[in-house]
Amino acid sequence: MSTDHFKQDVHAQLARVGKALSHGNRLELLDFVAQGPRGVDELARMTRLSVANASKHLQELRRAGLVRARKEGLRVFYEVAGPDVVALIAALGVVAETRLAEMAHLVRTYITTRDELEPIPAAELLKRAKQGLVTVLDVRPAKEFAAGHLPGAINVPVENMSKRLRKFPKGREVIAYCRGPYCLLSVDAVAMLRTKGYKARRLQDGFPEWKAAGLPVEA
Repeated sequence: MSTDHFKQDVHAQLARVGKALSHGNRLELLDFVAQGPRGVDELARMTRLSVANASKHLQELRRAGLVRARKEGLRVFYEVAGPDVVALIAALGVVAETRLAEMAHLVRTYITTRDELEPIPAAELLKRAKQGLVTVLDVRPAKEFAAGHLPGAINVPVENMSKRLRKFPKGREVIAYCRGPYCLLSVDAVAMLRTKGYKARRLQDGFPEWKAAGLPVEA
């Protein structure tokens, strides 16, 4: 086998991964399965796809090694294949924000103009949480929280925030997180908390990135 053929074959395999990532619906599916295992029916509802279409996209991701599947009876559950996949998606976001004006505009419009404070990095949050200086707030749905969450976090989905504000000590900063850097749930939560007089910030990334970095997780 010549060197040229080797390089061509390597690039062909890399292209398989790129092809699997080249559809917005598949990236959205990866975002959801990175929170924990989910069935095809549930993923179809979350992405507003037909079950057949969702299954087709999941099979494409599976062939590229980006998700894995397990059967429970007649049901098939999918989850992200590993922390390297989460890191790949994060790198894709960094490149898109840096190189695509449209992407940078979306982030400015929906995130940074609504929350001008710098989000807190994971290492800083871990240190401050261990010292008891902050309240860690997970605003994802209860099922995702149950599958895995940051140590000591309390789970209050955004739609329940107004009824559960008594859970948060007024004198302690609240750090909210959700599914990832482009999840607006934590943006909404922080905005609501600030209007009620709480000091609040967002985590820089979300639960999948935290877990992928090897930081402690509770379930």
